[in-house]
Amino acid sequence: MNTRLTPPVPAGTRRRLGFEARGLVQGVGFRPHVMRTAQALGLDGSVCNHGEGVRIEVEGPRVGEFAERLRAGLPPLAHLTQLREEKLALRGERGFFIEESRGTDASNLPAAMVPADTAICADCLDELFDRGDRRYLHPFIACSDCGPRYTMTHRLPYDRINTAMADFPLCESCAGEYADPAGRRLHAEPIGCHDCGPRLSHGIAEIARMLADGGIVAVKGIGGYHLACDARNSDAIAELRRRKQRDARPFAVMMLNSESAACEIKLESEQRRVLEAPQRPIVIADRAEGFSLPDALAPGLGTLGVMLPYTALHYLLFHALEGSPEGTDWLEAGSPTALVMTSANRSGEPMITDDREAGEELGRIADLIVSHNRRIARGCDDSVVRASGDGRILLRRSRGFAPGAVALPGKLPSVLALGAHLKTTVCATRGDEAFLSAHHGDLDSAAMHRLLQRSSRDLTTWLGVEVEALACDLHPDYASTRLAERLAQELDVPLIRVQHHHAHIAAMLAARGHEGPALGLALDGHGFGADGGSWGGELLSVDEDGMQRLGHLRPLPLPGGDRAAREPWRIAVALAEQRRAFAELPESIRKKPAVDMLRHFAASDLCPTTTACGRYFDAAAALLGVCHEAGFEAEAPMRLEAECHSPRSGSDLYGINDGELDLHPLLMRLAELPSARSGSELFHGTLVDALTEWVCE
Repeated sequence: MNTRLTPPVPAGTRRRLGFEARGLVQGVGFRPHVMRTAQALGLDGSVCNHGEGVRIEVEGPRVGEFAERLRAGLPPLAHLTQLREEKLALRGERGFFIEESRGTDASNLPAAMVPADTAICADCLDELFDRGDRRYLHPFIACSDCGPRYTMTHRLPYDRINTAMADFPLCESCAGEYADPAGRRLHAEPIGCHDCGPRLSHGIAEIARMLADGGIVAVKGIGGYHLACDARNSDAIAELRRRKQRDARPFAVMMLNSESAACEIKLESEQRRVLEAPQRPIVIADRAEGFSLPDALAPGLGTLGVMLPYTALHYLLFHALEGSPEGTDWLEAGSPTALVMTSANRSGEPMITDDREAGEELGRIADLIVSHNRRIARGCDDSVVRASGDGRILLRRSRGFAPGAVALPGKLPSVLALGAHLKTTVCATRGDEAFLSAHHGDLDSAAMHRLLQRSSRDLTTWLGVEVEALACDLHPDYASTRLAERLAQELDVPLIRVQHHHAHIAAMLAARGHEGPALGLALDGHGFGADGGSWGGELLSVDEDGMQRLGHLRPLPLPGGDRAAREPWRIAVALAEQRRAFAELPESIRKKPAVDMLRHFAASDLCPTTTACGRYFDAAAALLGVCHEAGFEAEAPMRLEAECHSPRSGSDLYGINDGELDLHPLLMRLAELPSARSGSELFHGTLVDALTEWVCE
């Protein structure tokens, strides 16, 4: 569809300039912004999406002001990385056009980037609860500045025909808004209304009643299904755990606003900013003094993951549960309403996006399955962030952030990197940017393997890059390694195998724009070492030529390999046996089944070892009686952290010998302490001091 604007042409010398705009410039209201900027300056010309970004041509006496004006008023979601200018011959056209997109055929692969999903904006919220607006209570309201993008895009350029909204022809009213240069929905691909947009399978009132009555509801969102229940109803939470077979892993909670969240978690300015940001991640924060939610949401932990509503459907649920108040004042008031919102996918499987699969898989868990008829082009889980006064740490980079770019210090060849085995993502570089897929999870199933392949293909296709090299983890038996080997052979490009912890540190340096050599601590659970061993507590020197291992934590015995991470008491027994201190262990560990056989194995040369820092946390949790057996990954360290209030250090409880940091004395001291709290505080405080001295030395 062409949209035409015909401004008056001021008298004076006319010039014509062309601009190539690169960055996040598709699907974010950038073309309408270009049109409005041209209108304000009285310029003629055109703008269109194409495979490399956006092409702009402007003509008139004031073209010299265009670039500065364009940059100054960018839409909230747009990001310009490049605006290349060239002089053109005059064409004498009159009017300004948004032209049809170019570069949609297979021979001209797109090289722009689809934008990330963002939360509903304030303007759409006002319309959502305005009885006089034609989109009043419309569950899928969106505009140029908000709504799903990544999860509904099949291919680029980002035009409605290439998205899940192609199934919903615009009604006359929406078509008028789509073509209105002065409106918020000019070329806004997600728009629709009650007449022409997607529809829910159930009414909001019915869903709210089910939640209020203690039921469990599966809700189709923008990137997959959530399982929801009343977060203040202990019976509902217990039933959700029973049906989902999720005994202890913490649940995320959705609350109406920051004021409501501040009653349950400690919110400093940075946490509040991240919580309210357009990405709307789950924010992990310490529990507040007046915490009133059931402990069953995060059993034994001192933190809780909270997020705010990010779709119209979420807000409509809160609206109904609050008694359907008039206007929008209630959106800013504190509210006790809280909902569990946890991913509905099976453990180790991709996000459920298909309605038929949801019916088959979730029927045994949910009392009500709420779907809608807009397809999910690609699954995307919620992002998870730990925020502090120093900024945010992304624990899971997904909805709201993917597939956004990370700026690199300089231009690189086009490399496709396939990650490791756990919490894997895909990364591809183009020029001086690295683009990351959404979080996928662990590669433990055939479905996850297929997702990894698809994600690799999609990312390079969207970027329009010709892969010049593949990168993978050094581990020879990861599914990601095997896929990288196959792709490298098919594409006839080099395969770069990168040691796991070298990759961690290099990524941190790249993300922060650091150039030159650096010292890095990699404190991990496990990674395949350059010597074939199990690494995870490493002091590395990293520069552009590679890495050197300067030191590591003193190895811990790991009887049973991965099983020891799930049963941390095994590490405690093996360590005590090697130090001839078994009698000093708590009785609860000394009386474990098969402990005598484990002691014999630990004393032999057959017992594997690891330098992984994560196993030190596991051992400390076991020795202090905090966690003998973990029900989910990192449960033991998380429970240990919950016991720590005021860290303190014991300088005589560690040693540094020829680059090796020995923390075994610290672990054995823990068995002598009277409480888990005192032990956790000693462990954390001593560890920090020891690591600091290690690096300085």
